[in-house]
Amino acid sequence: MDEDALSAFLFYYGGAITISDFMINEQIRDKEIRLVGEGGEQLGVMSTKEAMKLAAEAELDLVKIAPNAKPPVCKIVDYGKFRYEQMRREKEAKKKQKVTDVKEIRLSPNIDSNDLNTKANQARKFISKGDKVKVSLRFRGREMAHVGVGKQILDDFLEIIADVAVVDKPAKLEGRSMVMFLSEKR
Repeated sequence: MDEDALSAFLFYYGGAITISDFMINEQIRDKEIRLVGEGGEQLGVMSTKEAMKLAAEAELDLVKIAPNAKPPVCKIVDYGKFRYEQMRREKEAKKKQKVTDVKEIRLSPNIDSNDLNTKANQARKFISKGDKVKVSLRFRGREMAHVGVGKQILDDFLEIIADVAVVDKPAKLEGRSMVMFLSEKR
């Protein structure tokens, strides 16, 4: 079943299905629309039937591109080509988005200075790649009595990587863990 037959079938049975949010040809049920020609020129406000005639004469499709406008805006285009261009634009927009991950670095209250430096270098790598870093310090058993020591370790950690990182959320005790979030310095 080709696309025209499908849209005629859907129109007959009252199912106005939108393919990627665009209504085409018979799916458009507005009485008046603002029409844009093939080259982007404004053809003015007219009835949907007139617009359908113009689209049929040009052997192209009528596509509703701005349904919320008053009156809705429709364009005469080759729908297959239009949909391809739309998908390509969406793909380009996705490529340009930067997804930031949150990487976690775990420390313990009795960490040695060399281990702390190693963890700081790892955090430095994550931050230089553009990721955020969650630094968590886990207290076990009687270590909960020395929360101040944990705060001091997190401060030392921040001091080591202060040249590349800035605090997003300061150190806070959540249950048995003290957590701090860091991000890239701008």
